[in-house]
Amino acid sequence: MIVSQGPSLFTMSKNATFVPTLSRRACLAAGGAAVLTAVAMPHKAIAETALEPATAFIDKTAQSLMAAVNGSSPGAAKAAALEKIVEENVDIEAVARFCLGRFWRAATPAQQKDYLELFHRVLVSNITGRVGEYQGVTIVTNRGVAREDGVAVTTTVTRPNNAPNRVDWLVANETGQLRVIDVIAEGTSLRLTQRNDYMSFLSRNNNSVQALIDALRQQAAAPK
Repeated sequence: MIVSQGPSLFTMSKNATFVPTLSRRACLAAGGAAVLTAVAMPHKAIAETALEPATAFIDKTAQSLMAAVNGSSPGAAKAAALEKIVEENVDIEAVARFCLGRFWRAATPAQQKDYLELFHRVLVSNITGRVGEYQGVTIVTNRGVAREDGVAVTTTVTRPNNAPNRVDWLVANETGQLRVIDVIAEGTSLRLTQRNDYMSFLSRNNNSVQALIDALRQQAAAPK
């Protein structure tokens, strides 16, 4: 197996955004306003303001997750609802590129395209294929902490007959919208674990990106 079968709970294509050209006067005015805002607002208040949207985003996502997996719908409907949540709330492309590390630049454009597609399919399949294991889950959103790569929002996840677990959701805004780019379960980063798995596989296969793609294709075609 290439893709980790751990408790992965969750990466969306980056859409280019059009930025209109501003006049020099408008740029100066905007810059001045930003400076005045920074001066008027204490650093702590700025940080807290930045944390609020990420925390609210994770709380909303958590509510959607609980509604999807704890409802009375049949398994197929739950899996479809869970897939929709993943598609809308996780930056799958960013996670995929992170997991491939330095080999992303070594891959040809065709290989990059194949890899992204297969990573997407395998990730979603792994998550939705375990929907029955999430039954009865509760997720309590706690607080967000600023990091260099985004905001880590801490939650407490409880499943029946299991002790509560701390799960941090790393949120970034690289595409113009808040998206989850990592899940840290009890201190273990799922995307870093996955990248380590990929690096280990590549080192055993002459650093061949194509070998990894072929393995992912085989995994994607395997029955659940």
